[in-house]
Amino acid sequence: MRRLRILAVDDEPPALDDLGYLLRGDHRVGRVLAADSSAAALRLLEAEPVDAVFCDIRMPGLDGLDLVRVLGRFAQPPAVVFVTAYEDFAVDAFALKACDYLLKPVGAERLAEAVRRVAALLDAGGAQGPAAAAPDPGPERIPVDLGGVTRFVSRDDVAYVEAQGDYVRLHTAGRAPLVRVPLAVLADRWEQHGFLRIHRSYLVSLRHVEELRSDAGHWTVRVAGSELPVSRRHMRDLRDVLVRWTPAPGTDPS
Repeated sequence: MRRLRILAVDDEPPALDDLGYLLRGDHRVGRVLAADSSAAALRLLEAEPVDAVFCDIRMPGLDGLDLVRVLGRFAQPPAVVFVTAYEDFAVDAFALKACDYLLKPVGAERLAEAVRRVAALLDAGGAQGPAAAAPDPGPERIPVDLGGVTRFVSRDDVAYVEAQGDYVRLHTAGRAPLVRVPLAVLADRWEQHGFLRIHRSYLVSLRHVEELRSDAGHWTVRVAGSELPVSRRHMRDLRDVLVRWTPAPGTDPS
């Protein structure tokens, strides 16, 4: 197995040293470069390409998110793992197709998991960065912070989405984590993947719909065992789509 070349980027020397030390301790990592700014990172990348960039977000000048947007223009962009003390950027990382999102202080086990994700992505011949499209990238994954650990929820595991202020709750089997992203954003992004807006507060996965019911002119839909209201303005669309809709090849229609 070819060992990974990784660039660590952080404007704080102690954090950069710690990150480099942990990366060098992983047997899958062969070479670790270090940069104390996004500008320095870009200069290094001009001379030596890497497989992955592990970068902080809040940095002076060009921040980590801006750096990744620049990397997305590379002919072969590296995979990206964000390493930050802030939870608020998870949605931005999700939009940039980050491979992982780590919260400081990062432990050796959690970092090893991120390295494993990078190695698996490259071994599978998937996209090497935020802008390159893999032949089959699979379902979108949403970063969710659960007790200080960032995990990823697969879009295909979401039965329905419930708006809660500036957040949405992703209802999956066994848990319903909160994510800071507007419902309208997910409704637009996931429409082509079998999700439909049925109410100002709900977005449902058509593959999880069990039944549609009318009671005295009030419509509800049963999704994964839950009864959800259907607004009048969305009722016609829902009925029409349920009649026409078939799941994508290779998916379970139940």
